Amino acid sequence: MEHTQHDLSHLFAQLGRPNGAAEIASFIAAHRPLPGGTELHEAAFWSSSQALFLCEAIGDDADWAQVAERLNGELHAEK
Repeated sequence: MEHTQHDLSHLFAQLGRPNGAAEIASFIAAHRPLPGGTELHEAAFWSSSQALFLCEAIGDDADWAQVAERLNGELHAEK
């Protein structure tokens, strides 16, 4: 199966969030660091549909997995 490469802008658009570079950087800065034991999809700021999408994207190793993992790393990084 062929995988499509997505970036953070595409992921944020898929999640229904503003997806410009400045908006993404602001979102990450406002929400990090996530506590170490918090899974990306468990973060309180996602809607239930966004959380489900992220959980499935990573769990199913979907086309979105790599960029979702990148967001996970960004949100768990120290400020």
